[in-house]
Amino acid sequence: MTSPHHPPIAVLPDEVQLDAVRAQGAGGQNVNKVSTAIHLRFDVAASSLPDEVKQRLLHRRDQRLSKDGVFVLKAQRYRTQEANRQDAMARLLAWVAEGAQVPVLRKATRPTRASRQRRLEGKLQRSELKVRRSRVYL
Repeated sequence: MTSPHHPPIAVLPDEVQLDAVRAQGAGGQNVNKVSTAIHLRFDVAASSLPDEVKQRLLHRRDQRLSKDGVFVLKAQRYRTQEANRQDAMARLLAWVAEGAQVPVLRKATRPTRASRQRRLEGKLQRSELKVRRSRVYL
């Protein structure tokens, strides 16, 4: 979802490297002969994305992001190379769109009187329960 004063974030096709590779897993004889999986590489730092979006993307904790700032993913969900190519691009665009969203900063607030009261009542009940568990001496 884009706001009216921010243009949608676009990834230029020439900034994305797509290579066809052989898919892993079951697939019979076809899987060993045909390169249907797509290996996508996108250099975030060298891209034409706005600087603030780049910074947010590079600081995300994502295992698909290398130390050099290159986003790498393998698309092998489908049986055809074209379907996997579209899937890879869709996943990249979704990842970039997530990074383009500005996180909402939480404003610190004080707990309400009622919430403090509920907390203390809960602690009291828990304490009584534990006291009742103890051994009874006659």
